[in-house]
Amino acid sequence: MSKLKIAIQKSGRLYDESLQLLKDCGIFINNGKDQLKVSVDNFPMEIMYLRNSDIPQYLEDGVVDIAIVGENLLAEKQKNIEVVQPLGFSKCRVSLAVPKEIETDEISYFQGKKIATSYPNTLKSFLDKNNISADIHIISGSVEIAPNIGLADGICDIVSSGSTLFKNGLRETVTILTSEAVLAKTFKLDKEKTGILEKFLFRIKAVLKAKNSKYILMNVPNDKIGEVSKALPVLKSPTVIPLAEEGWSSIHSVINEARFWEVIDELKDKGAQDILIIPIDKMVI
Repeated sequence: MSKLKIAIQKSGRLYDESLQLLKDCGIFINNGKDQLKVSVDNFPMEIMYLRNSDIPQYLEDGVVDIAIVGENLLAEKQKNIEVVQPLGFSKCRVSLAVPKEIETDEISYFQGKKIATSYPNTLKSFLDKNNISADIHIISGSVEIAPNIGLADGICDIVSSGSTLFKNGLRETVTILTSEAVLAKTFKLDKEKTGILEKFLFRIKAVLKAKNSKYILMNVPNDKIGEVSKALPVLKSPTVIPLAEEGWSSIHSVINEARFWEVIDELKDKGAQDILIIPIDKMVI
């Protein structure tokens, strides 16, 4: 049987979260020290630890079948590959930043200026779209130091919390693109490997659905069950269990994390009491 070859970053911000996702999907890795390719006992998969910047090319060439990679890197490398699933972690943005004493946030500030970046293609595309002509200096690392040593008037770099910019006397002005980790695939997958990918995606979606949902239990007067049920939109229908106390029932359902407090307030207003919230490990719909 064929094995699906997946690439993940061998070090850096995506490494730990990628391994955690595989673990949550029930994929057990025989991970020997310093191995760059490892096998999986309980799923037809082979894991390759690669340098982050090499992954898009390996995908396009079909050396690996799928990869966990940042959208920002895919936008920069511009390879012929397909994103099949956003993963919701390692969120960041590619932004322009200037020395904190520069007061304007206008893109026009960069007209004729020098910009240091590790994302020249992304930056050039953005500048061209906004009719800005600037001198792009390509730097492979420590981009934030460029304005302090006189190499550039501003930078274009990846930003998460913004703390690194602050420590280097810079401030963010314009967001070029937002990014998160995604599962991407080559266009060279055969039918058998496509079937394995579909099984893997099924597991990923069950994990992601669980992370974005909470299991909820509450006690509700019987005459309020209809109203309370309407406030629980995630599942087809809540579970209703009569309590020992006459006139009351226990309702079990699932709510979306994004609307958590909004839903809780609505449930209380409709008569729900003794509300319990429980994390969900997996959620198969």
